[in-house]
Amino acid sequence: MLKPIRRKSARAGRAQFFIVGSQYNAHYVDSMVRAARAELKGAGAKNIHVVRVPGAFEIPIVASRLARRAAENLQADGEATAIICLGVILRGATTHAEHIGTSVSEALMQIQLRYEVPVIHEVLLLENEQQARERCLGRKHNRGREAAQTALAMAEVMREVGNVLRARL
Repeated sequence: MLKPIRRKSARAGRAQFFIVGSQYNAHYVDSMVRAARAELKGAGAKNIHVVRVPGAFEIPIVASRLARRAAENLQADGEATAIICLGVILRGATTHAEHIGTSVSEALMQIQLRYEVPVIHEVLLLENEQQARERCLGRKHNRGREAAQTALAMAEVMREVGNVLRARL
């Protein structure tokens, strides 16, 4: 059962946010992108960049490039970055969707571990259109909004961790 969205009090500060969204299943992904942007703006984010890619399978390559650059910049200015990945994969008659979903999940995890940049994974592997409507189109439940809340929280956590590490070195 889906839980109602609870608004978090995290503030964006000077953090930079990237939203990487699939163009495939655009009706659902567009709604998640809009909700994520609105949540970030509501938290005071000034640096929001949206990048659209053809499909879910293309999300990790863009996320990897953004994370690499963010990691380089983090060393220079110490400012946090988070990457929000949004997509919708609907299961069909073959196992193709499962392969895409698994590959994207594994790639996104590896990217965030390699570059130490939060990569928020909301590339949804769903059974049907009803699940997509429930998770992507509603005001009460929207995975884009939830992804932005997670990105805000992780940017804050990473900023705090950076401050602790700088103070100890």
